[in-house]
Amino acid sequence: MGLWAAGLPSLNDRLDLGPARLGSVLLLISGGALVSMLAAGPLVDRWSSRRVCWFAGPFSGLVLLGPALAPSYWSLAALAVLFGMGLGVTEVAMNAHSVEVERRYGRPIISAFHGVWSLGGAAGGGLTSLALQGGLDAQWLLIAAAIVVPFLYLPAAYLLLPDPPAHDSATSTTGAPAADGSSLRWGLIALLGLAAFAGHLSEGAAIDWAALHARWILETDPAVAPLAYTIFSVAMTTFRLLGDPIRGRLGSVRTIQLAGVLATLGYVLVLLSPVVGETLRVACAWTGWALAGVGLATVVPVLFSAVGAAGGRVGRALAMVTAFGYSGLLLGPAVLGFVAEHASLPVALFIPAALAAVVTLAGSPAIRALLRHSTTPATGPGSPGSPVATPVPDGEPQPARD
Repeated sequence: MGLWAAGLPSLNDRLDLGPARLGSVLLLISGGALVSMLAAGPLVDRWSSRRVCWFAGPFSGLVLLGPALAPSYWSLAALAVLFGMGLGVTEVAMNAHSVEVERRYGRPIISAFHGVWSLGGAAGGGLTSLALQGGLDAQWLLIAAAIVVPFLYLPAAYLLLPDPPAHDSATSTTGAPAADGSSLRWGLIALLGLAAFAGHLSEGAAIDWAALHARWILETDPAVAPLAYTIFSVAMTTFRLLGDPIRGRLGSVRTIQLAGVLATLGYVLVLLSPVVGETLRVACAWTGWALAGVGLATVVPVLFSAVGAAGGRVGRALAMVTAFGYSGLLLGPAVLGFVAEHASLPVALFIPAALAAVVTLAGSPAIRALLRHSTTPATGPGSPGSPVATPVPDGEPQPARD
């Protein structure tokens, strides 16, 4: 993904695409990914996340050959859909497997996986920059990646968890019957999806508009403006790598509440930055982007972990939540761009600011409901029949219910 994103300018130059056609290619990739995510959930539940990772990972690398070799816009458009489908299946499969790893690991770890994914994107961008400076054509770099990356999946795939015995999928980590993640109510999945949508759109807004806000609204130097996005990205990646112990201490409900509050506060500072005075405006905006990055870093890991806490097969539920979130990234640029064009960029940024608050308002009750969904009655050794706290996978004891 990092190599693909960093190679877009060269692809644009080679095929003379222009902003509109390049945007349509990115839209087709996202559309292909969105469709394949919905299909990937049942595949994971039927075949296991390990088996789907085995074929989806190499496939998602191999289909990069299509866009890399495309001779025209129309062939690129068709092959972009296939590339997106490979990415969508892989994303659902690997995230479902991360849920299984966290269950067996016994404490939060999913956030670190997302942090390493961010490092992979940075590495792809850095490798592309080095290759271009060394005189290598970006097209050949994408071709090489499409050939090499599928083989890089193989040693990682050997280390994936073995498929659990059939009876294990019906048992929770406490030994009691587990609720099947695929049987979660649609209303609960929609609430989780709303939180994922809000988090992804708020994240996408920072990615797309942080640097432009610094340049257009704060009137910073062109060389300084990209630092706004860099600060957001570094804050998000760092907190993803370090966020699991915090979730282990606070629990999922408090973590998602804190995530929404920090992200909202961050956007408020960004919106206030033009009016705080010329000497403080840049510092205010950069502090806001850093807070937004810290808050949004844990949204997706916490939501995915909560789905896993329901126990059983989680492919369908996880695929739906992922698709909701991905649609936020898909719609965000178009919606914010339209509002910025017809009103102003600060007005457009009120949208992600409000949605950052929705992360808490929708995510908190959804996770509470999921934790209740994963709790089963137990009896204490000293008082037969009395309810006791039953641990759930994210480490938050919940009182058992009669």
